[in-house]
This record gives sequence, C-alpha cells and structure tokens, in this order.
Amino acid sequence: MKVARSLVAVPLVLVLMVLLGGQGFMTPTARDSGVFAAQEATPEAMIAGGPGGGAALPDGTLPGNPSIQLVKVADGLIDPINATAPNDGSGRLFIVERVGHIRILEQDGTLVEEPFLDIEEDVKIDFLEQGLLGLAFHPDYQNNGRFYVLYNDYTTNGDIFVVEYTVSPDSPDEADPDSRRLILAFSDDPYVNHNGGDLQFGSDGYLYISIGDGGLAGDPYENAQDLSSFYGKVHRIDVDTATEEHPYAIPDDNPYAASSAVDPAGFAIRDPARYHPDARPEIWAWGLRNPWQFSFDPENGDLYLTDVGQNSWEEINYQAVGTEGGQNYGWDWLEGTHCYPETITDCPRQQLGVLPVAEYSHAEGDCSITGIGVYRGEESPALDGVFFNSDFCSGRVWGLTRDDSDAWVYQELLDTTLLATGGGQDEAGEVYVTACECVFERDYDPFENPTGTVWQVVAADQVAEGAETAPLEEPGEPEATPAP
Repeated sequence: MKVARSLVAVPLVLVLMVLLGGQGFMTPTARDSGVFAAQEATPEAMIAGGPGGGAALPDGTLPGNPSIQLVKVADGLIDPINATAPNDGSGRLFIVERVGHIRILEQDGTLVEEPFLDIEEDVKIDFLEQGLLGLAFHPDYQNNGRFYVLYNDYTTNGDIFVVEYTVSPDSPDEADPDSRRLILAFSDDPYVNHNGGDLQFGSDGYLYISIGDGGLAGDPYENAQDLSSFYGKVHRIDVDTATEEHPYAIPDDNPYAASSAVDPAGFAIRDPARYHPDARPEIWAWGLRNPWQFSFDPENGDLYLTDVGQNSWEEINYQAVGTEGGQNYGWDWLEGTHCYPETITDCPRQQLGVLPVAEYSHAEGDCSITGIGVYRGEESPALDGVFFNSDFCSGRVWGLTRDDSDAWVYQELLDTTLLATGGGQDEAGEVYVTACECVFERDYDPFENPTGTVWQVVAADQVAEGAETAPLEEPGEPEATPAP
C-alpha cells in the first residue's frame, strides 16, 4: 500500500487554494500591466517534442524497448532527497538527508555511520518541502575540496541559503564545519512550499540553482513571471570569481547580465526588447513553479529540468548545451503545454512560454514529478542516454530519449510503491533514486522514521541474483492522494 500524501494537516489557506483550483489573486489586468516581461526565446528553442512540436506523452516505446528494475543499495536513512558524487576517483556516492545531513555510501556498499556534514541545527524542516535540498561538488573538488549546499535556514524562518564548505584537511570523509561561507540568500520566502531547491555545475563550470515560485498555489505574487524576483527561476553564477558586492560573479552571457548597466538615455539601448533594468542578473531561466530537481547529461552537458505542476500536468523541459539563456517556461500562464487555469481553453502557448519536451497528467494518481538523471553508466548499456524520472504519489518510473527521427519518446518503465524524492548519478554514470515513507502531516517526525532508501536503476537483465528490487504496485491498488 502506498503512503498517501495527507491534506489533513496542511494549513487551511493552502487547502482552500487547492479546492479553489489553485488560483492566484493577481487579476488579468495586473498580469498585463507591463510589470512582467514577455517571452524572448528564439523560435528554435520553442519547438518541443522534436519534428512537428508537441510534448511527448508517456505512451511511447523507447528505442530498444528497455526493461528496468530498481535495486536497493542503502536503507536506514532519514528522508533522503538527493544523491551525487564528488568525481574525485573515490567511487563514493554522497546522499543528502533532508534533515541536514550528508551521508557517504562507499564504493563497496557500506554506509558510513557518521555524516560527512551535519548542519541539522541550521536547517528548517517544519514542512516536507523544506530542509537540506541540494548538494553540488565543485568541478575541481579533487584539488580544492569545495562543495555547495542549498537549504532552508532555521533562523530566517525558512529563507533559502546557498553555502560553500570545504572538506576537512584531516579526512576525506569529513567536511570542515568552520569553512562555512554564505554565497547567496533568497530572502523573504513567502510560504513554506515550492522551495524547488537543487544545485548542479554545468559543463561551463558555472553553478546553476533552481528555486520554486515561493509557494502556496497559483503563484499569487506572480514571482515566476517577475524578472525582479529570485523565485520561480534557474540562476547561474560564477563561484570562482568574487566581486565587491558578492562572493560570486555574473557570467557575461547570462541573459540579463547587462540589463542594470545599460544607460536608458537616448539611443544607448541597442536591443530594447531585451532591456529589463530590474531583472536579476543571476537569472538563467524563468517561468517555473517548483523545479524540484534538474540534471545535466554528464556526456554532452544537455540540461533536463523537471517542474512540478499545479493540478493537472507535470513537465520536463530541455536545453541543449550551448543554448542561450532567457527561456520563459510559461508558469503561471501555462501548466505543461496547457493553459492555466484549466478554465481557459485557448491561449497562445508558444507566445507565453517555451513548451516542455514531455509531460504527463494527474489522471492516474500522479501528482509531483521527481527528476532522477541521465544514464551514462556501463552496467546497463541498453539504458544509455535515457533521462529517468518518477512521481512522488504513484511511484511510476518513466524514461525519456530521442528516436532515430530526433523526436522525443517517453515511456512508462516501472510502477513501484516507492515515494521517490529525488535521485542523481555517481562518478561512473550509474543513476540512483532516493525514496522515503514520508508524508505531508504537521506531526510527521522524520527522526522517528529512518526508513529512507536509495535504489540503483538497472536494466532488468542485469539484476544480480539475490538483489533486493523495489516492490511493484499490485493491479487495482489505489493510488496515493495528490498533494497541493
């Protein structure tokens, strides 16, 4: 039986918003007032689903029609939410526990008892979408020992911090807690949900940071479409260069890097359509609701960006490596490729946002997409190049890739009873899923529930004898209750 996401203990205002269809309080007149920027992506960037356009639905068959299983590699964890590798030749997998711990899984499968980093006292976990959410190792970690975490800070009542640490000079299995250096703070977070926190270094060496729209439902403050707001965005910064104002620099090719420096007098603005003097120069992409996790393909640097939907649709967005930034993914004008709210039956979709390459609906009990990663390992060659994702309510696992005609193909590969919270890749390119038996309830205590697990995605014909695989959904089993 799946663990249902309960709405019983969710704040009343949030329940009311869901019952009302998740609508925000911004009127159409306000939305059209000019405060919010228009779509600026190139026509090529707006074509989704390959030739002919249109997002792929999970009714396709991947090339080679692969079959998968999830094999357990670790358990006894407290709300694991992310997994990644330092790429230092050690073969270790680092597992993020939402409560403020980073754990190490050795190459031989041993889970190190003492955390690599313990910032439990700093991390706010009052709501299931709060906590220590992201971990990224510097591309040169093997030499400089630097890594970055993203979490909701307890002392600020849940604001989101990006902080740099370094490994201890005395042990590769311990971080130096005194090395803490604040890089970036996302302040004035209006609500407890939609923190959408993840960190990844791109192949360009810059740090990418995803942040949700600030919470509640329907983006009532219109943060996702407001370029002066940090929320509802992907940000891109250079952590190797400090400035007088910040411990980071803005890459010159960020889409709004020069907006605030342009002299608006006379004809000094050469491209007025792209001039947004109030835009945050950190912004790389915008128009996102809750980009819970994203992944770079370790082989070619392509970006896969999953975004949790409101009431009806979950989506996967894609950027090929080398694509210019500035994409508006449409929220809260669009939910997937569909008009938002649902009562609007016709809208100029490609003028409102860059369309996703794949989407799935909530019709079968799904509720919240979880990005996992692109497979580039050697143990299961049939899975090469497939981007995997799951759903927190239904436990289904899907794969996404292109076929010989360059069209996107999206296929359901497994139906498990797991509540997938996240995933990631190890140094060898193997892909992992994190899961927990956690629920949206005010009295949920994760420390009393050390039932979190980590699973490796494996081709079905490569499962070792005696390996424990993920429990599958029984036919006719009721699905979990969707969450807000």
